[in-house]
Amino acid sequence: MSTDARAYAAALARASAHALQWLDSLRERPVPPRADADAVGAALGGPLPDRPADPAEVVDLLARHVEPGLMAMPAGRFYGWVIGGTLPAALAADWLVSAWDQNCGMRYATPGTAAAEEVAAGWLLDLLGLPAAAAVGFVTGGTMANFTGLAAGRQQVLASAGWDLDALGLCGAPRIRVLVGQERHDTVDLALRYLGLGAPVPVPADGQGRIRLDALATELSTVDGPAIVCLQAGNLHSGAFDPLGEAIELAHRYGAWVHVDGAFGLWAAASPRLRHLVTGYAAADSWATDAHKTLNVPYDCGIAVVARPEAVRAAMGLQASYLVHAPGPGDPFDRVPELSRRARGVPVWAALRSLGRDGVAELVDRLADAARALADGLSTIDGARVRNDVVYTQVCVDFGDDGRTRRVADALRADGAAWMSGSQWQGRAVLRVSVSNWSTDAEDVARSVAAVRRAVAAADRAGTGTG
Repeated sequence: MSTDARAYAAALARASAHALQWLDSLRERPVPPRADADAVGAALGGPLPDRPADPAEVVDLLARHVEPGLMAMPAGRFYGWVIGGTLPAALAADWLVSAWDQNCGMRYATPGTAAAEEVAAGWLLDLLGLPAAAAVGFVTGGTMANFTGLAAGRQQVLASAGWDLDALGLCGAPRIRVLVGQERHDTVDLALRYLGLGAPVPVPADGQGRIRLDALATELSTVDGPAIVCLQAGNLHSGAFDPLGEAIELAHRYGAWVHVDGAFGLWAAASPRLRHLVTGYAAADSWATDAHKTLNVPYDCGIAVVARPEAVRAAMGLQASYLVHAPGPGDPFDRVPELSRRARGVPVWAALRSLGRDGVAELVDRLADAARALADGLSTIDGARVRNDVVYTQVCVDFGDDGRTRRVADALRADGAAWMSGSQWQGRAVLRVSVSNWSTDAEDVARSVAAVRRAVAAADRAGTGTG
């Protein structure tokens, strides 16, 4: 075996050719996959061969059989599940991360990637207006970013209550009450389950999904002991933002740790035009967001930010004799749930360096503008009603009764020109639009509105049994 570059050349050349072919297809290809997982598995599977195969031929085989099962998620007409595309610099940097193959846990062992991540972290804090001394960890996504921030909060509020979590565990500990908005994202509940904190206390929300300050005050007044308040920057359906500044001030009055779940909404802070949506949010104790959403870096890359580095270090850090600690701001594994991981922050560095401050602001504004344009276009369709105030990148629309709305969603997926998720919001079926891709442009918007118009016509024919 050899690590000579020539051993990799043919396979990498084939991978590059297939990747460019895939990217070139995105403008015109239908969004849904053409084959299901069973069909792809049958093509790739069978008994494991006894003999080795040529690496370039393996790459060709993989690309040929997986391609029909790919959804065009990086396309400008994909609006499902708040999934972003990939900026060119970020994609290229991610290829380098794989080639470099650094286990980016220790600063001493991988100073190159650690330094790039530290620079990216500093740029992020500056760009988003968060405390310059905060700890930044690059995790897998929003779930683990919420987990990390809430773990730091759990550690801190129990320590403040005189409980040694590391020595005694949770059994017998003072109960931590976690207050969340009625319309929080389900990953918050998932993170709380992972942390052994149980179900949160839901606080009523207004018609756009924003936590109600009067209801939060009432719940906080009943708290006797450690508490965490989890707020939201960007509702999954409406895109609405909790009244962050007022809610944080209120929660701190009661001694609660405040965590902000901003998987896609935290990036509003990078836009002079939109940062009013997060007014006061920098006073919170921890924040979670995704770089693979609004910033458009490859999967997987979430970001956990904790205002008090000592709290996240106490929750996540590790000391072992076989590890070598370098001087500086601590090791990457002190800020994330993993000891071993790839250098996820390097594509973040590349995305930020390629865009600059103005480019990030323009990207965020462009996503919000596309959402507004989609809402305006969809509103012209017979029977369509946009149900949310379009303040950011989310649009929810229904088409009268729930049955018709679901038929439209089914017809749109069958049409294939655009992808929008069917969902349920405030007791009604909706078509949910999440604009997250840097490449979405006016042509994509026009083609997507036209696709929904065709889907409505097809749904109505299906509903009447004609056509």
